[in-house]
Formats: sequence, C-alpha cells, structure tokens
Amino acid sequence: MKKWGQLTLVLLSVSFTAYQTLTGEDSFFTIDFFMFTVIAWFVGWQYDRARFFEKKARLSEESYKRLLDTLPEAVFIHRENKIIYANMATVKQLSRSSIEELIGESILDHLDAAYQERYLERMKQVKKEQLPLCAIEYKVKRRDGSKFVFETSSIRILFGGEEAVLTVGKDITEKKEETERLLQKSEKLALLGQMAAGIAHEIRNPLTSIKGFIQLFKHNQLKKEYYDIVLTELDRINTIVGEFLVLAKPSAVVFVERNIKDIILDVVTLINTQSILNNVQIFAEFDQKLPNVCCEENQLKQVFLNLLKNAIEAMPKGGDIHIKVQEKEEGSIFIQIIDQGVGIPQDRISTLGEPFYTTKEKGTGLGLMTCFKIVESHHGVLNINSVENVGTTIEVILPTVTQPYLKKEVHYC
Repeated sequence: MKKWGQLTLVLLSVSFTAYQTLTGEDSFFTIDFFMFTVIAWFVGWQYDRARFFEKKARLSEESYKRLLDTLPEAVFIHRENKIIYANMATVKQLSRSSIEELIGESILDHLDAAYQERYLERMKQVKKEQLPLCAIEYKVKRRDGSKFVFETSSIRILFGGEEAVLTVGKDITEKKEETERLLQKSEKLALLGQMAAGIAHEIRNPLTSIKGFIQLFKHNQLKKEYYDIVLTELDRINTIVGEFLVLAKPSAVVFVERNIKDIILDVVTLINTQSILNNVQIFAEFDQKLPNVCCEENQLKQVFLNLLKNAIEAMPKGGDIHIKVQEKEEGSIFIQIIDQGVGIPQDRISTLGEPFYTTKEKGTGLGLMTCFKIVESHHGVLNINSVENVGTTIEVILPTVTQPYLKKEVHYC
C-alpha cells in the first residue's frame, strides 16, 4: 500500500512549522507541531488506506467482469429492473452489437407481456432470499421481434458497493421444442387411440339417453322427469368437454410465493359442506414455520379439491380424512391426504391418472389426470398408496421457493 497521502500531509505539517520558525513567529519543536504532525500522519494513513481498498475493489470488479465475459451462458446484473452490466453472451442472445447498448435498458422491455408479472414476483422473492432461487422460464424478445424461451436463476449480490441482482440464463427453446417433439412422437398415436375410445364411450352413453327421451317426446309421452334427465345428460357432456379444455389449454401462469397452509385451509373450508353431508370429518395438521412454495394458487387449490373430493366419495359410509403437511426434507414440503375409504385394487393403481380410466361409476379419470399435470408443472411429485378396505394415502411433494426441481418420479404402492 503506497503512502503518498500520509507523506504529503506530514511534509505539509513540517513545512508549515518550518515557515513559522523562519519568520520568527515560533520555535520549531512545539506541542502544536507534534500534535498537527500526528494528526497529519493519521489522516494521511486513513486516506492511503481508503485509496488502497478503492483500487482493490476496482481491480476485483474488473476481474469479475472479465470472468463473466468468458462464460458461455448469458449473465447480466440489474438494479431496479435496469441492466447495469451484461456479458458478451447476453449481448449475442439479445441481438445487440455491444454491452453499452444494453446498459440502462429495462428488463421489462425485453420480456413478453405475459411474463412481466412473473418476473416482478420473482424479484420480490430474490430480495428476501440469500440463496439462488430455482430456475424459472420466461419468453424473451430480441431486437428483430423474434422470441425465445429463456431459463434463468437469480441471486442477490453487491455490485459497485450497492445491492443488485445477478441473473444467469440460457436459451432452452430448441431443447424444449425437441423434448416436446419426442414426447409427441412417442405418445401421439397411443394417446389419440385411447382418447378417441374414451370420448366415444363417455359421450355415447348420455347421447343414447337423450335420443331415447326425444323419441318419447315425439310420441307426446311427456313427463317432467324426462326433461330433467335430458338436461342432466347434456350437463355431463358439457363437463367432459370442459375437463378436456382444462387439460389442453396452454397458458402463461404467474407463479407467486404462497403459504401452503393458507391454500389448504381455504380448500377445506370450500369442501366442508360436502364432507358434512357425507358424514366425513376433515382434520388438518401442519408443521410450525413451514416454508413458502412458488405456485399458481388456483391450480394448487384445484388439485387439493379434486383429491379431497375423491377421498370423500371413497367413503360412502363416512369416516375421517387426515391432512398432514410437513417439511420432512429441507427444501421440500410433503402434503399427505389419508382417507378411510374402500381403497383401490393393486392392479388398478398403476393406471390411475390415465384419461377415462377411473374406479368410480360415473367418473372420467380426467380429474386425477389434471392433478398429475398441475403437480408436474410445479416441479413436484404425486405418489399414491392404497390398501383395499383400509384406505388410500395421496402424497404431494412440492419444492419450496429456494429448492431446485424435484425428480419427476411417481410411485404407486
């Protein structure tokens, strides 16, 4: 550490004292001389120290930038949604010619409108957490108007002495498209055949009833209950088509941080009337200080409503349903729904979740299929364990806000 500031101030003190001595105003070695020289030495030392650490910080920041520029992944630093630094991979990703073009631009200007709220929610979470958050996808716009799927992870850092956010991301458009193509190719024919057979079977039954009653109407054999049956069958067809739309409709949902306990208690409140009518009691147990989950709240409520409705219907003579919510492993929340129902035969469990496969007399199988799809979209796992005449346990495992994706494994017991 160079001591130019310290030497300069001490020399100034000595020079001033010497000048006073030469002009005859005072002697050289006085108390004032020693006091001002010590002060000059201390102030100079502090000045040199500050200069040293400032230079060290600048060198460290420059080294940091050079390191980021060598990375193949897009890395950029932003503060208050404004880009303050980006590496060359980011520049190429966004079709810019230099880093300077990106500096000062708003990140929201680069995001597809449907994903802006998702980004703002994610930044709220980043400010609360010390660890990097799990990866999340956005649709990003290039200068030429083309769009790509960008998977990113963010963490709060200090940059230039102030708080900022560092985001690392990669273009997964091709990977996503290739995965979808492979899945479609392997499953398309089998699914089409299965779905076609299911649709034909499910819709033919109510149509047969409607046809028969219309023939009765033709012969003027009118009764009020006939109209009620026709309307009921039409509602059934409408329900089947509606469940298909839920499964097929693509949407850019906004994942936000939520308390799983609040979600489950809301669902229990909603379904309490049905449970009371069926002589079923629902008991919920929660661990203390459960971490939050990153989710689409209404979708998770749909999952738990479906699972509780199935549990109630599995107990025609009534009984108890126990809901247990625990953090058995760090970063994962386990939600168990345990009923005392009739159970499911072992040979049928592995086919649960397939469209139109159901153990209920008037079911379509689409409700449980929807549950699987929603849990998977939340990077979670849904497990089923059942014993005939004892009951069924459904376990939903969801990652917390700081946990990476869970392995996509479904266990049937």
